[in-house]
Amino acid sequence: MPAPRANANSAKSPAGVRYQLDEQLRRLSPADRAEKGRRLRAEVPRQSHAEFDPTAGRRDPLGLLMEQSAGRMPDLVPIRYGRMLASPFAYFRGAALPMAHDLSATPVTGLAVQACGDAHLSNFGLFGSAERRLVFDMNDFDETLPGPWEWDVKRLAASLEIAARENGIARRQRNAIVRTAVGRYRVAMGRFAAEPNLNVWYSSADMTDLVSRLSDRLSQRQRQTVAKGIAKARTRDSMQAFAKLCGVVDGRPRIIADPPLVVPLSSLVPADADQTGIEAELLHLLDEYRRTLQDDRKYLLDQYQYEFADIARKVVGVGSVGTRCWIMLVFGRDSYDPLFLQIKEAGPSVLSAFAGDSKFDNQGERVVQGQRLMQAASDIFLGWLRQSSDGVDRDFYVRQLRDWKFAADPRAMQPGGLSDYGEICGWTLARAHARSGDRIAIAAYLGNSDAFDRAVAAFAASYADQNEHDYGALDEAARSGRVLAQRGL
Repeated sequence: MPAPRANANSAKSPAGVRYQLDEQLRRLSPADRAEKGRRLRAEVPRQSHAEFDPTAGRRDPLGLLMEQSAGRMPDLVPIRYGRMLASPFAYFRGAALPMAHDLSATPVTGLAVQACGDAHLSNFGLFGSAERRLVFDMNDFDETLPGPWEWDVKRLAASLEIAARENGIARRQRNAIVRTAVGRYRVAMGRFAAEPNLNVWYSSADMTDLVSRLSDRLSQRQRQTVAKGIAKARTRDSMQAFAKLCGVVDGRPRIIADPPLVVPLSSLVPADADQTGIEAELLHLLDEYRRTLQDDRKYLLDQYQYEFADIARKVVGVGSVGTRCWIMLVFGRDSYDPLFLQIKEAGPSVLSAFAGDSKFDNQGERVVQGQRLMQAASDIFLGWLRQSSDGVDRDFYVRQLRDWKFAADPRAMQPGGLSDYGEICGWTLARAHARSGDRIAIAAYLGNSDAFDRAVAAFAASYADQNEHDYGALDEAARSGRVLAQRGL
């Protein structure tokens, strides 16, 4: 089935239709694919992407957030709301579901890509590749699903506008920053459209090359900031996590409790529980996860290579708070060879109500396969599992807790730095989309003018206004007691 297509009179994605990646591209010539993109300009004018009408049957965002929280761990939900109330940008980070509802009523061309589903600024950052290169890429794929490429671009653009407002940047500068980022996406997609397939697949943002390319545009202070960020990223690994999160208890290394943010499993189960049985179940789950890895990684994680030591529940992020997330400590050669794995619950993508259900039965597999398709280099320990308890099946994906991971805080950036950062994110998003979607048709649709850039910048400004209103509504709900919010954690 072809992906759904909107037109100027019906911008909303048809309900109940699954977006699928186009498997017929090889049957079309590059010229035909380009012509397809150009024809779409008549059906979905590029200027139409400025549209955002929150009055047309919009769902109550607070109601959506409360529905989403219903299946989460109730003792952690107040922390989620408290973190969202830190600022309008923090609210935006946690409000992927309300924005998915909003985006479903905006114009789409029907050209599908593997979408991130949550492509805001803080979901880009640094991490280490298997070759021990420091690369810049997208780093959160909890909501990934085949869907409209426009939705990712608009979420990125809105996050730039919101961050710029918190930085006190003037309206005209904010508009220029957003247009520059969207323009970089457009130009990059045009260049990827002209590249051979393997060139697109091998493209990545190696930090050494990236800093070299940006050196002429960076001030001395900016260069120092980038250098500090790179140096900090290289220290964020399992050894650093071990030093921060662990201590010696009864002569054995253990994860130290820091409730409610870090709670060892031993503190969550009754004192008379069968600890041997619990540990056996954990080892069974670890074995199930191991089967989803490549053979060489399976060997690396074999029980003779790494031995289970401890596990704890850990609160992470903003939008993810309340989902079940665990960190597992295992040791390799000796006690100086720790490895931390993060085991994170994966539910259906926030896009699924509008872009269709995933073709993967296991939501953890959905995340992993989407991440592998979008990222230039993925964590070698990326895998998934399913855990059943109390008659409920829950899906999880697994990755390293830290592997040179570092994300810059865009709210602390000056206009020039935020603009540069937005450009890098725009390029990275285009590269991720070009790997899975019809890059030639998307590039032809976007064209060489800045019509799309200006339209999305207008959308971002309108959506930032709405975001501030929604943030205020959550704040009022917390003050009135409609929701319980635990701030400062």
